[in-house]
Amino acid sequence: MLKIGSLVLGVDDMERALHFWTEALGYVPREEPEDRWAVLVPAEGAAAPQLALMLSGTPVQRHPRVHLDLYADDAADQAAQIERLLALGARRTDWDLYPEDADFVVLEDPDGNRFCVIDTSWGA
Repeated sequence: MLKIGSLVLGVDDMERALHFWTEALGYVPREEPEDRWAVLVPAEGAAAPQLALMLSGTPVQRHPRVHLDLYADDAADQAAQIERLLALGARRTDWDLYPEDADFVVLEDPDGNRFCVIDTSWGA
């Protein structure tokens, strides 16, 4: 049976992406990053998805078919995490697909990759 090994993000600037995603997620490089490729894993060794960064010249999609969902414990944690991510270099993005009762906020990493920060208490 197959299993997902890594989620891969295309990036324009490897050094910038490494800095952002290691700080955002508390991950570390699994081995010495290469110029065009790096695999990040949880710093404390917890069982969690790996995030791979791949140098890419492909343009960012306005409405990507695949993206990351980052979970926050509740609305207060969501707000705090959004501010922390913005301080690390994320950007708010105009997202025209929000439902009225959205439990998520769409941000962009420094390379323009869209991701969501989700209040997981919303449906509880």
